[in-house]
This record gives sequence, C-alpha cells and structure tokens, in this order.
Amino acid sequence: MLKNILFWFLAFIITAGSAVFQRMTGPTYPLRGSANIEAQVIKYKFDRSHEGNDNHKVALEIPDQNIHGTLVYKRFKSGDSLTYVEMKRDGSVLSAEFPGQPSAGKTQYQIILSKGETTKIIPEEPVVLRFKGHVPDIYLFPHIIIMFLAMLFSIKAGIEALRKEPKLKMLTSWTLLLLVLGGMILGPIVQYYAFGAFWSGIPFGFDLTDNKTLLALLAWIAAFVAIKKGKSIKTWVLIASITLFLVYMIPHSVLGSEIDYSKEEQKEMLLHK
Repeated sequence: MLKNILFWFLAFIITAGSAVFQRMTGPTYPLRGSANIEAQVIKYKFDRSHEGNDNHKVALEIPDQNIHGTLVYKRFKSGDSLTYVEMKRDGSVLSAEFPGQPSAGKTQYQIILSKGETTKIIPEEPVVLRFKGHVPDIYLFPHIIIMFLAMLFSIKAGIEALRKEPKLKMLTSWTLLLLVLGGMILGPIVQYYAFGAFWSGIPFGFDLTDNKTLLALLAWIAAFVAIKKGKSIKTWVLIASITLFLVYMIPHSVLGSEIDYSKEEQKEMLLHK
C-alpha cells in the first residue's frame, strides 16, 4: 500500500514537472530578458500570444527620459516591408502598438532603443506573436485537467509495468479514456475556438500538437489491445508510457496553426491577374 502511494506521488511529480517544462519552453510563453544601453540595464517581457484580433501593445519600463524607442514590425511569413512606429512615453513607460490579425495570424516585432548616438535592438532576433480566439473556460479548463490526468495515469502505468506483478488493466483503460476525452474530443473543440479549425494534423496538415496527440493515442490503443490479447503487456505499456512522456516534452504549440501570408499574397496576385 505504501509503495503504491509512493509510486503515485512519483508519477505526480514527473507529470507536474513535465507540464511546467512544456509551458515554459513553448513558443507562446512570454520572452523575458535584459539589455544594456549606456550602462543601464533594461529588463523586458515580450508577449508571444494575443487573445483576440485587436491591436497588441508593446511596453517597456524605462525611467531614463533620454532613452527613446521605436517599434519595428511586420506580418510573419509575408512580403511586407518593416513598419517603424515611434514609441510614446507616459512617465517611465515607453509603448507602441501594432495591428491585430485574424486567428492563427502572426506578427514579428523588435524594439530599437536609442540614447544620443547609441542604439540597441532588443531582442536580437524578432519576437513572433500569434493571435488566437477566445476559448470558453467550460472547454479549456476540462481539457487541461483531463490531459494532465492522462499523463499522470500514463506515468503511473509505466512505473507499474516495471514491477514483477503489475496491475495494468485499469491504468491502461483510464489512460486511454482520458486521452480520447481530453485530446481527441476537447482538444479539437479548444483548437476550433482558438484557431478556427477542429483538426490540423494528418491527413489535413502538419500541426505538431494534433499529430503528437494522435501518436500518443495510437500507442495507448496498442497497449490496450495487448492487454486484451494478453501478449507482451508490460512491453507495450512501457512503450505507450514513454511515447506520451516524450510527446509532453515537446513544447506546446510548436509548429502550431498559423497563416502563411506569402501563400495568401500569391493567391491574391493570381485573382487580380
């Protein structure tokens, strides 16, 4: 009994750790850093995700009144020229905005800081921000919780498979059920609200979030079938558990839904010929 409690605790720690890692390393997590200009340290936090299609505001806390800023931006993957907007000062804050985009649209941006003849571009590489629609909490929170539970049961099943006499039937059934509900039912609903498409993975696209969910699902279906047939149960459950863990290690939203403006521009050119 005590061992079982300890194994559940270990599974929870691994699951929580992987969730934090995925969140903090994902392309939608705010970019934080600092830069030096004239011996002054400027700390920044740049958003990489925006809910809604209204303008996005970029702001920096810079008390030095002699430091000026220019926001430079353009639509990501487009033939647009860079747009330069002088940042306005309100006390110690410099800020400027760039236009909103439809869901899955992206904008890349940087800031040029100047003081006298000294200039500094931050960050060194453009920040890419993706616009998304609002996802109702009634779908979003259950999706997050259920996917967390799916990972928890999956890790516990993997640990259990290493024991001499593992009890895997219930853990496998629950993992598969949670994965179907959270990843294949609620997941597409969340994506539809956020980006206007229920499914962007195979065979309709290359959305990594969709494809990695599908891969994990297939692995757990194989483990479930192995239990039903009574063949290589521990091996299949271990494979499924490791597969889902590796899937979770891939930062969320990598290669996610996005508008390729270069293709949109090509379509417009053909229509106007």
